[in-house]
Amino acid sequence: MLGRIQTRLFLLAVVGGLVTLVLAPVLPIPGGWGAHYRETFIVLATVAVLGVAWECVYHLLMQWRWEKDWPTLFALVTLVPEGVLVWLLLRAGHVPGAGPPVLAAFLWHFTLVWIAVWLVAQGPMRVPFIRWRFHGGRLL
Repeated sequence: MLGRIQTRLFLLAVVGGLVTLVLAPVLPIPGGWGAHYRETFIVLATVAVLGVAWECVYHLLMQWRWEKDWPTLFALVTLVPEGVLVWLLLRAGHVPGAGPPVLAAFLWHFTLVWIAVWLVAQGPMRVPFIRWRFHGGRLL
């Protein structure tokens, strides 16, 4: 489980950070670029923090599976419950520093970051980190 958490945080920081840097200026968020970057990086940080709790839930659920792991499609589809939770927390004002969310901006940002992270985890990540696959996802 520690490896899954490390992988999630690494991919969100690197891949999610790069996608956010490119995407933030074009999202329909009120205010200047500072507001765009502040809101999108707060969402990214929220996903990272909540991701640690989600990994605990997913680990528990995987214990009932024969392989003790998710099929690849499940890893992609988990964007729905995670996205809904982040959206509800933003709407309720429970995320410090975040303003009222714009639905279109949130959907574009969250979905594109999620797909980019998922694609890198399923393909390119396996090339430079060949040992990662054989050590439970631990990067170190």
